[in-house]
Amino acid sequence: MSARISGFGTAFPRRIDQDEVWAGYFAPRLGHSRVAERLFRAAGVEHRHAVADPLVDDVSDWSTERRMLRYAAEAPALGKEAVSAALADAGLAAEEVGLLAVVSCTGYATPGLDIHLAADLGMPADVQRLVIGHMGCYAALPGLGAVADHVVARGRPAVLLCLELTSLHAQPTTDDLAQVITHALFADAAAAVVLRPGPDGAGPDDPGGAAGPGIGVRDLVARTAPATADHMRWDITDRGFRMELSPRVPDVLGRHVGPAVDDLLARNGLTRADVGAWAVHPGGPRILDTVADVLGLPRDALAASRAVLRERGNCSSATVLLILDELRRRGLPAGAPVVAMAFGPGLTLYAGLLDA
Repeated sequence: MSARISGFGTAFPRRIDQDEVWAGYFAPRLGHSRVAERLFRAAGVEHRHAVADPLVDDVSDWSTERRMLRYAAEAPALGKEAVSAALADAGLAAEEVGLLAVVSCTGYATPGLDIHLAADLGMPADVQRLVIGHMGCYAALPGLGAVADHVVARGRPAVLLCLELTSLHAQPTTDDLAQVITHALFADAAAAVVLRPGPDGAGPDDPGGAAGPGIGVRDLVARTAPATADHMRWDITDRGFRMELSPRVPDVLGRHVGPAVDDLLARNGLTRADVGAWAVHPGGPRILDTVADVLGLPRDALAASRAVLRERGNCSSATVLLILDELRRRGLPAGAPVVAMAFGPGLTLYAGLLDA
């Protein structure tokens, strides 16, 4: 038996324009700095979504408590919309779900979003729940692995929801250029997938078709470089969660991407040439450029990743699911392996091998 993604659903709050946010909020607070403006515009983002639009709702001086209360107010409706859409796409009723997994590093409460959503959606009283928190941008992939394992072991459908409201953690504006990049990149989104059990027909000799419809979850690989853990951090402060990004992140990832991907492919009897599509988390344009260069990918191989970055921004854990959805909409090559990849604190890289 295998686990296959059979439904996608997304939900977004208010859409904001990157140029308007720069001109109306950040530029006057940064003294109209040309260096800061160049960095802000180089993020590769044109539009994104935010529950806290800085032009309307400046949360930069809010306490962490106030931010968490806002998360608790905003997250349930977005989560319900995304999960409902995924269930409808899969043709599955909420009462058939055996596991609801919720991934988020931007909001915490107990009872949490998982409990409220399960009840509000009408999931069964015995539905199992899993919460994955504070793993950051790569968390969708270990979440996908855990959910897929449950589907295979229990033979029941499951739902994975990644919901991030990064706009609630906007920091007071300073001339720290690393924070300028953070303010330019991050955005809000909810993305959900439904996984169902199916026949295990995918493999090197039968990649995809016999295993039924949807996208199969075949394998995962992880790499963590603890010596560079300080390059990407998500610190809890009295004013929300503060992201720290080092400009050296792309260089560190560049040393690990090739070996990790080749290991993942080789143990499944594949090479880079066999991969039909790539879903690479856009931590920023330089990260996408580094991955493409290291793996020797053609220029258009990461077009879906760049499109999501341009129109949605970096939505932390939800982003790689948004890219998979974008690839699906564009048309995945039938029977071709797909590699999904994301990066986050640690410094950690996760890659997943999927079957279209």
